[in-house]
Amino acid sequence: MALTRDFRDTIRERAQREPAFRQALLREGLQLINAGDFATGRGILRNYINATMGFPELARETKIPSPSLQRMFGPNGNPSAQNLFGVIAVLQKAEGVSFELQMCAR
Repeated sequence: MALTRDFRDTIRERAQREPAFRQALLREGLQLINAGDFATGRGILRNYINATMGFPELARETKIPSPSLQRMFGPNGNPSAQNLFGVIAVLQKAEGVSFELQMCAR
């Protein structure tokens, strides 16, 4: 289902004024990918990218063409591990945060 422009604008405006919201979007996207929900995680990261640096800037930072990045984070995207981790590194640096994986006993 396509999102309305109003929804994207709402996400962008809130992300611009609330660093905690931006960081929560990034964290949630990464947690979902780590948990195996790739489609939802990619969608949240796509919203995060659009609300923050945008795909053209991400392309400059990662040296991956913007159309390729948009496909990677689209509904049928399938990024390679190298590209995905490269993007994650750039997003963390731009946001000024660092996420780490933690092993938990089940």
